Amino acid sequence: MGASVEQALEQLKSSGVRMTPQRHAILGFLMNSMTHPTADEIYKALSPDFPSMSVATIYNNLRLFVEAGLVRELTYGDDSSRFDANLSDHYHAICKLCGDIVDFDYPPLMEVERAASRETGFRVEGHRMEIYGVCTQCGAAAHHN
Repeated sequence: MGASVEQALEQLKSSGVRMTPQRHAILGFLMNSMTHPTADEIYKALSPDFPSMSVATIYNNLRLFVEAGLVRELTYGDDSSRFDANLSDHYHAICKLCGDIVDFDYPPLMEVERAASRETGFRVEGHRMEIYGVCTQCGAAAHHN
């Protein structure tokens, strides 16, 4: 994981973004978090270390990271965006009960982009697929009720 934070920081520096301790913390938290946190969750996690940091600061920095292409914003029709610093081609399985998002890889799906390109002539720039269901924790809980 370590290298990717450093690469991300280099990428930001080269695009003229000053790296503040807050930005470093937000990016590091995102890159080490597998849960696709919301801005509020990031705020709760980091505010003990950065008492002067507001949720607005976090949003502004997340916007910056999204624009720099370091972070993806995941919007699933609810009110709060989640943020994902894993930019490899991967997919999300989303629990309908608790909203948990789990990453998984399925390389054969890249063929979908090639097929779309062949069929439509589009220059394909990406795709998004989501799997919906009930996660293991919620499934187990439902079992006990």
